Amino acid sequence: MKKKILASAAVSLSVAMLLGACGGASGSKSVEDAKDQTLTVWAMQGDYTNETLDAINKEFTKRTGAKVKVQTQQWNNITTKVTTALSTATPPDVIDMGNTQVMGFASSGGLMDLTSHASELHGGSKWLSGLEEPATVDGKLYGVPAFGAARAVIYSKKIWKDAGIEKAPTTWDEFTADLDTIATKHASDPDFIPFYLPGQYWYSALQFVWDAGGDLAKKDGDTWKGTTSSEKSIEGLKAWKDFQNKYSNKASQTATEVDPVQDQFLAQGKAAAYLGNSSAIPQIKKIDSSITDDDLGTFALPGRLGKNQPSLVAGSDWAVAVKSQHQDLAVKWLKIASSEEIQQKWVFGHDGWLPNSVQGLDKAMKSSDFKQVNTGFFEAAKISKSTPASPQWATIEGDKSINELVEGIATGNTSVENAAKTFDQHVEQVLNKK
Repeated sequence: MKKKILASAAVSLSVAMLLGACGGASGSKSVEDAKDQTLTVWAMQGDYTNETLDAINKEFTKRTGAKVKVQTQQWNNITTKVTTALSTATPPDVIDMGNTQVMGFASSGGLMDLTSHASELHGGSKWLSGLEEPATVDGKLYGVPAFGAARAVIYSKKIWKDAGIEKAPTTWDEFTADLDTIATKHASDPDFIPFYLPGQYWYSALQFVWDAGGDLAKKDGDTWKGTTSSEKSIEGLKAWKDFQNKYSNKASQTATEVDPVQDQFLAQGKAAAYLGNSSAIPQIKKIDSSITDDDLGTFALPGRLGKNQPSLVAGSDWAVAVKSQHQDLAVKWLKIASSEEIQQKWVFGHDGWLPNSVQGLDKAMKSSDFKQVNTGFFEAAKISKSTPASPQWATIEGDKSINELVEGIATGNTSVENAAKTFDQHVEQVLNKK
């Protein structure tokens, strides 16, 4: 499965004013008049393959008679390019967006409200929450989940087996007991790490917060309120700190997941497990070519309260430009792209992504195309959440304040309570910026 970079975008106030003045595409032509029409689709490089797009377009043309022009876009400077395109009189009709990009463009008035089509687009399936929530602004739907990628525990079967552990844990107590057993087995090696966990890896800390019933922020009317300092969020952060300090090493407390690259610790036998997404599997095998899928295992990170921890899902959504002259056709295209047939045979079966629905995950896991090494990613995606649905959230990730929050907690340079209060003040200032 290929690596998906979680993209975020913030749209400027000037563009928001420009797009906000635009209404729906009153000139949108009906599907019945489609034979002489062409739908323009912007697809991001590295998302759907050409074969998958061809399968969607072939079915679309069969049903409508309309043609499709696909234009592949690069991720570099895509925010600026989409912003400019949406402000023109003839924007692309369908646009592929990172799941956290949708809210910014929707809030600025650049995307079509798909709420009235939600039922037919769902097709009876329950979409992954981590893909649908960021595409929903003030209760209105602006994007359709295209595919997902989730984080799960990746572990070395050999290291676990050498410690006498034959199967993956399914509860928090089993999980921590297994890590204790592994730590004891390697007690004579000061460089060995039972579970490598970077101190700036805020995705992991967020899972602990959600598991405790907390969150980073919530919206009260038109105002965002930071909730990282709430009782439940503090409980989750303290549990994360205890886990990180106990099972990872001192040097990791200031590290990110890419500096140093966390894949190398497991690949080199220096760690028994870590939290990563499916793109890590080929990376581990690239670091050590002797490692095969059979040497690796995955499982959803167990929660402390009985269920698996909610996972922050990465992925993409399809959106329709509010000024598209082919909105009816665009909705028709979205319906095909999100259908079970396309999701199973092409998005999962051919491209290797997670399907966009819970039902799709279950069906994919029973198919002949499924690799057991990916089990954990599929299970983790079933319980997913997203970051606060604010177009300003990208600033929080961009200014690294959330990295500073968790690093300060991991190192003990600040108390959990003080770090959370400081972060809440910053979150409220950023998310409520007009």
